[in-house]
Parts: sequence; C-alpha cells; structure tokens
Amino acid sequence: MEKLRIGIVQQHNTADINDNKNRLAQSIRNLAAEGAQLIVLQELHNSLYFCQTEDVRLFDLAEPIPGPSTDFFGQLAKELGVVVVTSLFERRATGLYHNTAVVIEKDGTIAGKYRKMHIPDDPAYYEKFYFTPGDLGFHPIETSVGRLGVLVCWDQWYPEAARLMALQGADLLIYPTAIGYESSDKHDEQERQREAWTTVQRGHAVANGLHVVAVNRVGHEPDPSGQTGGIQFWGSSFVAGPQGELLFRAEKDQETATVVEINIARSELVRRWWPFLRDRRIDHYGDITRRFID
Repeated sequence: MEKLRIGIVQQHNTADINDNKNRLAQSIRNLAAEGAQLIVLQELHNSLYFCQTEDVRLFDLAEPIPGPSTDFFGQLAKELGVVVVTSLFERRATGLYHNTAVVIEKDGTIAGKYRKMHIPDDPAYYEKFYFTPGDLGFHPIETSVGRLGVLVCWDQWYPEAARLMALQGADLLIYPTAIGYESSDKHDEQERQREAWTTVQRGHAVANGLHVVAVNRVGHEPDPSGQTGGIQFWGSSFVAGPQGELLFRAEKDQETATVVEINIARSELVRRWWPFLRDRRIDHYGDITRRFID
C-alpha cells in the first residue's frame, strides 16, 4: 500500500459516556464516508480524563478487553470496513488495570493491543494511581493497512519507544493523546509546552523516517476536587511526514474530524537519503539501558 487515508477525531468529552461514544461513532461514519481506511481516536476517549484526582470509585470506568467498547467499535469497523485505533481503561483482573490502546481490524476483530509503558504522575495527571505500566513491550500491530506502531500519550516524549517500533518494521507511529495546559502557567509557558510536544514527535518522524499521527482531545475539563483550574486540552492533533513536515495540524480549541492522505512509500525514499538506521553505532549503545551514568 502506497497511499493511506487516515481519519483523526479530536473531540471534547463530557461526563456522558454514551454521548461521547455516539459522537465518536458518528465521526467514524463520516470519515469512512470520506474514504478513511484507518481512523485514530484520542486517549481514553469514552469518558472525561478521570486522572485529575485519585478516587477509587473511578476504577468502575474500567472494562475487560474484549468487552463492551471493543464490541461497540468492532461492529462499527466491520460495518464500515475501516481499521480503528481505540484507547481504553482496561480491567485486566481484580486490582490490575492498564491504559490500553486496542486496534480493531476492518472485519471487527481485535488486531492487537498495546499497554501504555510510560506512566506519568504529575498534578492533574495522577495516572500511576490508576494504571500499571504496560508489559507487552514495544511491538507494531499487524493490520490490513500496515504495521502500526501504536504508543500512548506520555510515551510520545521518549525516542527509545519510537525507535524500537521502527526497528521492528512499523510503517507509521500513532499516539492517542490527552494533554493540555496547566491552568496556573502563564500563556508563554503554555505555548512553549504545546510546541515542545509537537516538536519532539516531529523529531521521532525525522529520526526514524516514518509518518507520525498524534490525536489529542480538546476543550476544558474541570478538576472535580477543585484544587486546580482543571485542564484545557490543547488539541493540535497533527500528522507529520517522514522528514517532520506537517501534513495537517488541527486547531487548539476546536473539535476536528478530518481525513489526511499520506504516502507510506515515501519512508523508503527518505531512509535512502538519510540512512540513520545504517549508521547507528549499536556496538556502543549498551549504557542506554542504565538509569543514569555516574
């Protein structure tokens, strides 16, 4: 496959899970009608971003995989003949939960899943309370539209994760995301953070000669505890080419559902021009597995 039409859904969520899912379903239908072959949703797209507080009652939001959401999106994928990248709060066992991306094949089956490996723990992002770090490693998921290097949000800051996906033949990198402004930061600092987020992922595209698809949520979600001003998710979902070029970037304050066509074959040309994989000094990288070199 040379050309791939990718649909992205940047959505503002509410406390009404059924409404969130139904709006996602409508966007998926619209994108499929526009010719999308692969549709990527944002991180934890069924609900509000619940990690702003530590509340044991919120574990009730988790579900098994397979389960209700994989059935829901699987039926859509089969009906429309599209591959869908979902992001779910996985209940693996009693007291064991993950932040898990599930890729649904166009026949409605589960093509594979990825459990978020890097788990943040910051004010308003208390994910370590809810999620056990992933144990499936960094492995692309085989689908009818290519080998998808699916990672999740905080993973997008780590070049090691992107590289390991690339070294296993990923055709593109995909990052479902939930990230936004800390309400007490000044405007200039907020914009530096948003641009850094875009820049580091464009760097992964360049360093690995791969397209990158990052899909973020948008809109304001209040902090239930009232301790902060909540999170203003900064949207800005984007698709970058294998030289880091921006092929599309959404607005930071508007919902967006659109189709972006990419040329997968371009990665082969870029890697011939810039043979980073050829020139890696793998014989001297052993220390990369150390926490810090004293």
